[in-house]
Amino acid sequence: MSLFKQKFLWIGTVAVFIALMIFSLAMMGSVLGAKAKALPVALVVLDQPIDLPTGEKLALGEIVKQNITGLDQLPIEWITLDSEIAVQEKLDSQNVYGALVIPADFSSGVLTIQSPSPTPSTIKMYVNEGMNTQAATAVKAILNQLMEVMRGEMSGNLLNQMGQQTEQIPVQTAKALFTPFHVEEVVVHSVGTNNGNGAAPNLLTQIIWIGCLVISIFLYLAAKNTDNTTSRRAGVVTVQLLMGVILAAVASGFVVWMANSWYGMHMVDPTKVWLFLWLVAAAFFILQSALLNWIGFPAMGLLVLLLFFSLPILNLAPEFMPQVTQDWLYSWTPLRYASSGLRTIMYFGGEEGMSLPSGVMWWIAGVGAIVLLASSVRKGNDKQQKQLLG
Repeated sequence: MSLFKQKFLWIGTVAVFIALMIFSLAMMGSVLGAKAKALPVALVVLDQPIDLPTGEKLALGEIVKQNITGLDQLPIEWITLDSEIAVQEKLDSQNVYGALVIPADFSSGVLTIQSPSPTPSTIKMYVNEGMNTQAATAVKAILNQLMEVMRGEMSGNLLNQMGQQTEQIPVQTAKALFTPFHVEEVVVHSVGTNNGNGAAPNLLTQIIWIGCLVISIFLYLAAKNTDNTTSRRAGVVTVQLLMGVILAAVASGFVVWMANSWYGMHMVDPTKVWLFLWLVAAAFFILQSALLNWIGFPAMGLLVLLLFFSLPILNLAPEFMPQVTQDWLYSWTPLRYASSGLRTIMYFGGEEGMSLPSGVMWWIAGVGAIVLLASSVRKGNDKQQKQLLG
């Protein structure tokens, strides 16, 4: 058949498999098989050792510390601190996903289990939900499991000690033996309601990238269809740049208003979110337009690939990524810095931790603007341009 003699049939077949391989790598390469490793968790031991009748000292807090930090198979990197204030600072600066604080009365509280009026102490377990919901959930599950194991070991030891002293145990004491200490869960930097379980910053980043891509394409086409002679090219590109920045402001404001009004996305300060999203949108537009002005429509392939390769890692904590992904994609993709800045504003108040994401966005906007304006002095083939415009 003549169809099988057409080269486009075979080229298309090969292209399909190449496309499937590329997009499979983009969408699944960084996600499938992702395992947590070295999740930073703070540990504070305030427990005061108590004197036993035998003259020895009992420091159960230190024993708990040695037991849990000695479990090398856990995907936890323990960061030992000396106060609860230091823990709060680490949580606020997005340095830890959670924390355990063992109180000063931990040892004395556990020993009251053997008394007629047991008063077990309370360990505080902090969960930094806003930093990354997936990592925070994993840390919460690990810490809960550790506390259950510690409870079981302490209950068994106390029961053996009391069994050697008496054959009868009061009902109140027996009940307390099952809970030698309490655990209070404290969720900090909550993601709020209608935030996609903490994925709202990622969603806003993806939406504004696509919106800016549409703006970039139409302004690029509009600029190409003007009287693009060498003498007027600089003015055309300047107008293209200014119009894009203005449209980026309108688009980012509309996205924030739509997310907040239509879908009820929780935002403590929508204005602050809009201002940073405007910066992000402007940086995205300038980057995309610079590539389009220099390369033309082939730049679309690069921009789409960048989006698809970035989508999976936006929801992953760095500790879940392969090292190759961290070094070759996560470390430089602009969508990651945009999402990080929005996360800091939406869940952490935006008071600190904004220097890096803001700096990266300003750098992209500044360098991109220079490259975009430089395209106005590029020598082009007027005949080819006319043919392209029809």
